[in-house]
Amino acid sequence: MTKTLLITGASKGIGLATVKEFMEKDERVTSIIMVARSSSAYDEAFKSLEANNSRKVKLYKYEHDLAVESDVESLLQNLKNHQQVHIIINNAGFTKPDSIQQIEMADFHTTIAVNVYAPFRIVQGLLMQQKFPETIINIASTAGMNGRSGWLTYSASKAAMINMSQVMKDELNHFGTQVVCLSPGRCATDLRKTLAPDEDPTTIMQPEDVAEIIRLTSSKTGLALDTTNIVVRR
Repeated sequence: MTKTLLITGASKGIGLATVKEFMEKDERVTSIIMVARSSSAYDEAFKSLEANNSRKVKLYKYEHDLAVESDVESLLQNLKNHQQVHIIINNAGFTKPDSIQQIEMADFHTTIAVNVYAPFRIVQGLLMQQKFPETIINIASTAGMNGRSGWLTYSASKAAMINMSQVMKDELNHFGTQVVCLSPGRCATDLRKTLAPDEDPTTIMQPEDVAEIIRLTSSKTGLALDTTNIVVRR
C-alpha cells in the first residue's frame, strides 16, 4: 500500500534531510506533505526537491508558522483535502537560549507552542478528522532527558515531548498507531548553532544521519525496537 507522509520543519536541517531520505529510499511513500514557515530557503528547497524527484513523489508545500495557533488550525483545514496521513513526523523546533533571569516569557511561549502544542494539536486534529496514522514520530532531544544550563525553555519543552510521546503510545495503541520518540544528540542544524554557536558543526552528527534513523524507525524492523525514547548519537 502506498503511503502519505507529513513532516513539519521541512525547509531545512533534519526535516529537509528526512524528506530527501524518504523520496530517495522508501518506495512505500508516494506523497509527502511538507510544512514550514514561509521563507526564501523553503522556496529554494522545494524547487530543488521537485527538480530531483526521480520517483515522481507527489510533494505538497504548506506554509504555516507553528508558533501561531491560527496557523496550526489552517494547516488542519488543509489536511482535510488529504484522504489519509499514514506517517506523521513532528520535527519542527524552536528555542532562544538564555539564563533564567534573562528569559522573556514571549520566547518561552513560542518554544512551548512550536515544540509541544503544535505537535499535540496536529495529532489530535487528524484523529478528530478520523485519520488514524500508522506511525507518529516525535523528534525530542537529549536535552529533554537532562537539564542544561542556559537551555531551560528548550529542555523543558523536549522533556514534555518525551512524556507526551509515552502517553500517545499508550492511548493510540488501541487504534493500531505506533508512536516513536527520537532524541537526537548534537546535530549540525541551525537550531544547534543557536544553542552552541562556537561549536564546529563538522565534528558532530549531521542531519542526514538522523534522517536515516527516522526512516528506519518507520519500517517494520524499526518498529520492533522499544520506541519509547530512542537516543540518537554519533
